[in-house]
Amino acid sequence: MVKVGMLSFAHMHANSYITCLKSLPNVEVVGIADDNSARGKKIAKLHQTKFFSSYEKLLDTDIHAVVICSENVNHKKLTVMAAKSGKHVLCEKPISVSVKDAQTMIDTCEKQGVQLMTAFPCRFAPAVVRVKQMIDEGRIGRILAINGTNHGRMPGGWFIDKKLSGGGAVMDHTVHVADLMRWFTKSEFIEVYAEIDTRFYNFTIDDCGILSLKMDNGIFATLDPSWSRPSVYPTWGDVTMHIIGTDGVIWLDTFNQKMALYNNDDVRPNWVYWGSNMDLEMIKSFIAAIEQNKPVPVTGYDGLKAMEVALGAYAAAKKKAPVKLPLEK
Repeated sequence: MVKVGMLSFAHMHANSYITCLKSLPNVEVVGIADDNSARGKKIAKLHQTKFFSSYEKLLDTDIHAVVICSENVNHKKLTVMAAKSGKHVLCEKPISVSVKDAQTMIDTCEKQGVQLMTAFPCRFAPAVVRVKQMIDEGRIGRILAINGTNHGRMPGGWFIDKKLSGGGAVMDHTVHVADLMRWFTKSEFIEVYAEIDTRFYNFTIDDCGILSLKMDNGIFATLDPSWSRPSVYPTWGDVTMHIIGTDGVIWLDTFNQKMALYNNDDVRPNWVYWGSNMDLEMIKSFIAAIEQNKPVPVTGYDGLKAMEVALGAYAAAKKKAPVKLPLEK
């Protein structure tokens, strides 16, 4: 039995992750720790588990691993605390808000002999898994270019407070697609240029951007991350990719295994997914790595390299010129 604790419910994905954990017969959710006690107690009651008044108290138990769903700026603190307590870590994306902090997280986990996995559930979506297989089989030849999008709703709350999030839509929605591009191509980003702005909402943090990217094997990529969807839109993001190869083209629409449900109670359509649950598959892979003592499929380094693209985009937009990657630590 793998015993798991939840550190913070600040992020919206936390509810899905704990639901997935509770569905697994080989997992026990020992409890929740949250610096927002009202929120933590409410969630603990909802999921019929114990609320811990401090992160330290939960980490002092005999849990094997934690899932961190705090504000981005707190990822480093909680990961280091967990690692020093000998707990494996699944950390919500982006892994952190700076390259230095992300590297500290990676180094601390390695030193303490625990695993650090970045929460990139899109890797586990059925359509994404199939595209990866097709690319590895050489079905479209050598990849020449990729055009990606991640349009979504504006999440509000701490996401629009740069001190807590580290950035707006570009930080929030770049990392998923950047990670898929690295995974598909087995190559690294070497340059980024970006135009970033606030066009849809009346706040100072960015809500849209356009990124132009170069990879070390000659691939050219573009990415459109934004919070451009209205609040009544059926889902948080779209995650699409147009992958152009020497022998063919692949069109990826990550969340297209769905039915549209219309009802008067929500006053908006909802997408009911009939495909595999990508969050559940991600959680299963994390638990399996712990049980089998094998490397996690999405590492802290993967999280760092995806976050680095977003940070480089901000630097390029400020500089009004391309920025070389990797960034200095």
